[in-house]
Amino acid sequence: MTALAVSLAFSANVSADNDFGLKVEKLLNAKSEKYFGFKKPLTDSASSSVIREDGQNAYDLVSVAKGLKAKILTRQAANKADMFAFWPNEEVPSHLVFCIEGGTEDLGRTLPETGIAKLNPSIQTINIKTGAVKTVLRGMNRCDGIRTTAWGTILATEEAGDGQAYELIDLLHTSNHTVTNRATGSIIDASGVTSTTVVKRASLPTMSWEGLTVTSDGVVIAGDELRPGDAGDNRDGGALFKFVPETPHTGGLISNLSDSPLVSGSTYALQVQCKSGGNRGFGQGCEVGGGEWVSVNPESARNDADANGATGYYRPEDLHADPVYTGQGIRFCWTNTGREGNHNFGEVMCGIDATPLNVNISAGAAQPIVNRFIEGDMDFNSIDNLAFQPRTGNLYVIEDHSNGDVFACLPDGADRNIKSDGCVKVLSVKDQSAEPTGFGFTYNGKIAVLSIQHSNDDACTDETDCAKVDDYGTDDIVVISGFKVKSSQLNYAADDDDENEDQNDD
Repeated sequence: MTALAVSLAFSANVSADNDFGLKVEKLLNAKSEKYFGFKKPLTDSASSSVIREDGQNAYDLVSVAKGLKAKILTRQAANKADMFAFWPNEEVPSHLVFCIEGGTEDLGRTLPETGIAKLNPSIQTINIKTGAVKTVLRGMNRCDGIRTTAWGTILATEEAGDGQAYELIDLLHTSNHTVTNRATGSIIDASGVTSTTVVKRASLPTMSWEGLTVTSDGVVIAGDELRPGDAGDNRDGGALFKFVPETPHTGGLISNLSDSPLVSGSTYALQVQCKSGGNRGFGQGCEVGGGEWVSVNPESARNDADANGATGYYRPEDLHADPVYTGQGIRFCWTNTGREGNHNFGEVMCGIDATPLNVNISAGAAQPIVNRFIEGDMDFNSIDNLAFQPRTGNLYVIEDHSNGDVFACLPDGADRNIKSDGCVKVLSVKDQSAEPTGFGFTYNGKIAVLSIQHSNDDACTDETDCAKVDDYGTDDIVVISGFKVKSSQLNYAADDDDENEDQNDD
């Protein structure tokens, strides 16, 4: 009998009346308005076999928790629209900046300004008020991880084995620039001359980028989306990397990309260790605990990480800093997707780096510490994207498969364990050919944005709705509103939980 079958058999022998875990789960669902800011979570994934076609509204595309509202911002984002950032900042944004996770595809046309081959979009802006879409950059290979920096630029990265990082400035005045050579970093503007607003950042590691966080002084922490064994037999999975700038940013916006802290610096990989007292025990089985950052060459970061004993995980994907963390340094969390078909349901890991600019433990650097925060299950799996809800610290976690769901998870409270205090289902994609991705909140935590990615567009024929735009397929971007940020959410662990509250309150 398989381990999964044993687990199911054991569960079947526990009556509902005696199942304490089920009681806690029901209680959390009943109190979702208090802890999550919406009236009632979803109990099941969407079952409708919806196809994407002209004339649909947001409720044709997704099911949402009771109390939330959904509307379509645009149906004309490029196909495979993935993660996004707010521009010019998270506090008062005017645009969304989306990574388009398509490969480098020749669309069989030429750009009229330059006559060069027209490639599929890599980065697009979307006007938050009007939904208007503009292509900023072409020629990247699977743009995925993207963040706004404190100095007024965009850092965009590629989810490919030889993935590169690019920095952009003056975004609203940049359009139809093209990466003509990823290896050399050759990038031209719409008139055919070398771009002054987009540059490749060779100082950052070459790897399969996805999630990342960028501190205000220019430290970048990111994961390599690599499955164990994919880089060769007996090779580790993806490592976590940290870039430390040679010249940290000290505040203010820059006007020239040469002033960015990403121009030069050093790259390190995370090595979690199993021993203490000066002994460096590391390797398989040492996925949690304290460790250190080991030096790697950015050009050979993946191979160096494996050779130097960095800790490997199962496809590290999205990664964000915790906005409500008040300790020293930063707390960052990331997803390891796993493989649900093999009963590896995925997980969320969280780490604390108390001294982001310092990696030398003998010179006063703190050990980075990593532990598991959320473990997947048969209904909550293939964990890919995540997003912290500002102000509350609730973590929203998104599944990476068709008909995927979004779950809302509490922070860890005052109980003994160091894991989330529970998760509920908040959204489910109806289209069986599409998946949810790119989920993120506005600064006040009351509105979220979601991309419904790479749906089948065969039934879309109207060019003003969901048919091809700019010679390329399209995706839907949906806005979810109605989240209530209450004072009880901000300090829920201190609340006196009354189990006699009405659990059937709609």
